[in-house]
Amino acid sequence: MSDGFVLVDKPPGPTSHDVVDVVRQAYGTRRAGHAGTLDPFASGLLIVLVGRATRLSQYLVGLPKRYTGAMTLGVETDTEDPTGDVTRTDDGWRTLADSAVRSAMASLTGRSLQHPPAHSARKQDGERAYRRARRGDPVELEPREIDVMRFEMTAREGSTVEFAAEVSSGTYLRALARDLGRALGCGAHLAGLRRTHVGSFSVAEAVAVETLRRQAPALRAPREAVGHLTTITLDTERRGMIVHGQPVPAADVAGGPVALVAGGELVAIAQRQGEVLKPKVVLEG
Repeated sequence: MSDGFVLVDKPPGPTSHDVVDVVRQAYGTRRAGHAGTLDPFASGLLIVLVGRATRLSQYLVGLPKRYTGAMTLGVETDTEDPTGDVTRTDDGWRTLADSAVRSAMASLTGRSLQHPPAHSARKQDGERAYRRARRGDPVELEPREIDVMRFEMTAREGSTVEFAAEVSSGTYLRALARDLGRALGCGAHLAGLRRTHVGSFSVAEAVAVETLRRQAPALRAPREAVGHLTTITLDTERRGMIVHGQPVPAADVAGGPVALVAGGELVAIAQRQGEVLKPKVVLEG
């Protein structure tokens, strides 16, 4: 079985898990998982790790993400997206100038605390919030700090606002649409969403699901998945130490995770502890 990852362009409709199942079939393995989910109605870039590379997921889920999408002003839904039931309508959007929408969107940029949607996978008392919400039980999720680097209107036609956004990991675009609607006073929901980038990876590099079903491309090397990390090349002796779980001298490396490579291939991910680098994830051996 090969180890590595594939970039997939998920269409609207299937779940992220559905896409992972296609990858499993394409590469003949049960060992596969995505590094950051997309809602079923959304499309775009999904990173799917295969084989031992699944151990690298924790180093990818935190990467910033870029999106394009559309919001509908004047309509709120219980899920804050197009899959939910309408809970409120308001024609106040008709008198809103484009400048007012842009200003409200700008006010939502920067660091802030965001309340996750009630219909989300966050847990409350050990249970997924969306399950509680579907039963009509109260959902009270703790707000999370997010960073919105960009949230700009790219076009508008009536109540439909098209946008581009760049956000930190864990940011809900549905919640951004909800908060925009509240700031404007007329309500809003996320009508469509496409993820275009995860870190330096672009959907332009991704393969369609139907292509995967016909002929799977070669997996990309695990080292590429963690190209954003500091990289250290190991000599033969230290490679052997790392493969056997032993620490190596840290040199001038800072405190974050470090990719350790030898012969051009990823050997492990290590973390500095005192004066040594201690392996946390070992791909060889």
